[in-house]
Amino acid sequence: MKDEILAHLSDPGQLEKLYRNNKVPFKREFGTLYPEIKGNALADFWNERLNYESEEINWGSRSELLFVIIASLVAGVIAKLPAFLHINEEFFYPRNIGFIISPALSAYFAWKNKLSTGKILFIAGATLAGSIFINSLPNVKKSDTLMLSCIHLVLVLWSILGFAFVGEAKNNDEKRLSFLKYNGDLVVMTALILIAGAIMTGITIGLFSLIGFNIEKLYFENVGIFGLAAAPILGTYLTRTNPQLVGKVSPVIAKIFSPLVLVMLVIYLIAIIYSGKDPYNDREFLLIFNALLTGVMAIIFFSVAETSKTTKSQAEIWVLFLLSLVTILVNGIALSAILFRISEGGITPNRATVLGGNVLILINLLLVTGQLYKVLSKKANITAVGKVIAYYLPAYVLWAVIVTFIFPLLFGSR
Repeated sequence: MKDEILAHLSDPGQLEKLYRNNKVPFKREFGTLYPEIKGNALADFWNERLNYESEEINWGSRSELLFVIIASLVAGVIAKLPAFLHINEEFFYPRNIGFIISPALSAYFAWKNKLSTGKILFIAGATLAGSIFINSLPNVKKSDTLMLSCIHLVLVLWSILGFAFVGEAKNNDEKRLSFLKYNGDLVVMTALILIAGAIMTGITIGLFSLIGFNIEKLYFENVGIFGLAAAPILGTYLTRTNPQLVGKVSPVIAKIFSPLVLVMLVIYLIAIIYSGKDPYNDREFLLIFNALLTGVMAIIFFSVAETSKTTKSQAEIWVLFLLSLVTILVNGIALSAILFRISEGGITPNRATVLGGNVLILINLLLVTGQLYKVLSKKANITAVGKVIAYYLPAYVLWAVIVTFIFPLLFGSR
């Protein structure tokens, strides 16, 4: 990309074509190249264009705003179905929690990316198939298989959303990383919206209580549910129309939390030795240990997704490298513990799920750590790390599909 930019530095039309075909790589490579070509009129123009940030909030087109409002209302209605149709909440919400938000977001990106009719039908068909399958499973109150299927169905719906997000783009690795970055930005924006909503809720209930009206139940059962359902949709809309809102916050969060998590993990591993706790004989401790592992993996993925968009210092790369090494150690402990428990008590749905997930994570960590080592050795660029993560994402999707749809057939209602 650098050579192409340099070769067409006096050709505005070709530069525009390069940008439109590969926006993210163009912006990244132009940013690293600009100090060398600063002073060139066309280069200065592109620098201003690529780094321009409007101070005003962009509310998008009228049709886009209308789409978001309708999608939010539909999501709220889905969340209220148990009340409208007198469905058992304990049956409905564990199985259908993902269908409250995911279809609306998938529809939003399918519309924005102008997906072909075939791809839209695939998204709709896969979502409908998931809904029919999960709601047709036996209503067993204590079933590990059902619980695992419900949890992993959310991941399957997340992958369908990713498919809608990637759209028709050919450079899937860049778009997949952009999808990870979108998820991080969405978490930040949704958290801000929920905080603002909580403040508004407190003020509203307080004001009505002053004049003798207790509206807590009415408010939470109606406004609260619709607000919770709408928050991720509104957050998506704001992050896509105004990337500058969290564009600088998310990298700062990744930069701060990566070293903090590294220090925490090292201290935690030392503390385990003195605590007398171990994942080999304590089932709940093993579950928490794996939850910790998943959280750290998410931080690594998000940090790399952020890093791949900009130039980072050696210190930041070292932090990611060391964090990956420590996480491999954590993963090794968790993996050995689950193998020990399988050898002692046999295979169960929970153990099979954790084993498969840990193996996938270990392989991914080894690949990521290897690429980070190459970056530190000047044998590769940080974008190579992002590509490893992007290419590996379908492995997690496949495992989620297996746990969701195959495990209930293999293990029944255990």
